[in-house]
Amino acid sequence: MSKFKIKSSAFKDGERIPRKYTCDGENISPPLTWKDVPSGTVTLAIISDDPDAPSKTWTHWLIFNIPPEINSLPEGVETVGEFENGIIQGLNDFGNLGYGGPCPPFGVHRYFFKLYALDKRLELEPGASKEELLEAMKGHIIEKTEIIGLYSRD
Repeated sequence: MSKFKIKSSAFKDGERIPRKYTCDGENISPPLTWKDVPSGTVTLAIISDDPDAPSKTWTHWLIFNIPPEINSLPEGVETVGEFENGIIQGLNDFGNLGYGGPCPPFGVHRYFFKLYALDKRLELEPGASKEELLEAMKGHIIEKTEIIGLYSRD
């Protein structure tokens, strides 16, 4: 059983995401931490998406080339394409760089925060799409862990 785990101090796995992190609140990214990154990891990537969206799986956040010595992201990660430490953010399905919070049109939706340990740095530009990110990760995933948050609008 792997020890590689992602969690958030804002919500527990399978529980409701606080309004602050959604389009009904401040629309900022939740704090995330992880532990026991597998050996051989060169970079980490996070894909956050909603498989319950009506038309397709909706991408809320793509952030990658996270150095393996970093074990958390703070609340409210800045919505820029590239950080000084080489971390890059892709385009979400709202058409923006960085995080876009839950904003379901109806019902309770599940929001996956998937953390991937990769054996290489990805040669992608800021604003890359989820398809480009998944293609670049193909064959380079050492391990994956995830946390799921729930949200419905009032």
